[in-house]
Amino acid sequence: MSTIPALDLHHQLERMRAFYAARPTPRPERELALAHWQAVRLRQSYADLHVQARYAEALDFFLSDLYGAQDFSRRDADIERIYPVMVKVLPETVLDTVARAMEVNILSQELDRALAARLPAARPIAEASYAAAYRACANRAERERQIALIERVGRDLDRIVKKPFIYATLKLLRTPAKLAGLDEMQHFLERGFASFRTMHGAEEFLATLVARETQVMERLFAGDEAPFSLQAFSNN
Repeated sequence: MSTIPALDLHHQLERMRAFYAARPTPRPERELALAHWQAVRLRQSYADLHVQARYAEALDFFLSDLYGAQDFSRRDADIERIYPVMVKVLPETVLDTVARAMEVNILSQELDRALAARLPAARPIAEASYAAAYRACANRAERERQIALIERVGRDLDRIVKKPFIYATLKLLRTPAKLAGLDEMQHFLERGFASFRTMHGAEEFLATLVARETQVMERLFAGDEAPFSLQAFSNN
């Protein structure tokens, strides 16, 4: 009988499949431009954390693997293909974390699609046009959910990496993943675990991430003229 985390992961895989099926091929240029613009913004907002060796790897995982400018379709398809093996080998706690990681990634892409549709088509993306499109989406609940999911994935990873047997279990997937050509998926899982093991405690990292992204969200919805000002982050 399937467990609740296994069923939840299956649901996220179905949601992922529906999202990619509805997305034009190739990916619209406006969505690509938005993804790149946001990636640059995030790198700037967290440059102070990235220069600290303790946080650099985890920050790269969050900004590249969970919320990056690249196309995640191959990795997500890999997870779907090896799903039957994952539910047999991985503990429920890991399955739940993978499901939440997929959810935050899919939700982020859905939010990007909605925002890109409201950006001026003929002009480069600027802070003012981004902010106007962000407010026009009127999706505060989804934005709050996005931040909450990021925090949850981080806390789950921080808890899981303290259990050595789970990392050893994850390695059991290497052989079937390699044989099936699912390297993208395996690398994604191992990068996430390795980045949090290196950090040795994620409380400060996650608190900073949540505080800053919440502040950015509040300032965007409030119509602040400089919602991404680094000055605003001086105390976070």
